[in-house]
Amino acid sequence: MTGDVLVIGYGNTLRTDDGVGRLAAERLADDPRLDGVKVIGRHQLTPELALDVSRAALVVFVDASSRPPAGIFLVEPMERTGRHGAGWSHHLDPPSLLDLSGELYGRVPAAFLVSMGVESVLLGDRLSPMVEASLPGLVDAVVALIADHAARPGIGAFAGHRHA
Repeated sequence: MTGDVLVIGYGNTLRTDDGVGRLAAERLADDPRLDGVKVIGRHQLTPELALDVSRAALVVFVDASSRPPAGIFLVEPMERTGRHGAGWSHHLDPPSLLDLSGELYGRVPAAFLVSMGVESVLLGDRLSPMVEASLPGLVDAVVALIADHAARPGIGAFAGHRHA
């Protein structure tokens, strides 16, 4: 589909629905519609991801959320916080990771957060039935977001190679 796109799905797969981002990343990594897109699954966002973020033209973060109702997902643009060097640790949120990318590598790509409402984050290694049933729609939303962004005028930077 496109190059220079990065998808980062994150969450704890041992806390039921909190793992939806990571499970979405597994599905997206195998999705033929995302040929050439780099997909990373992680337990959490860490500073080491700033290099990958800086190399992308578009980053899509995928995570669980307590904001929307269970099984409903939101797509939101992400921006830097503007707090340079403030509060970086071993765990970051998407805006802080964008800050770190800009500060260390001088590049901040376009970014979105696709978040799925959760039913439970109790101990368990399976998604709740409602979130499990909504996972294919979440995957399709990420694919559509990438396709829509790539189709916009002036987004020629997507054509190219896959970053290793």
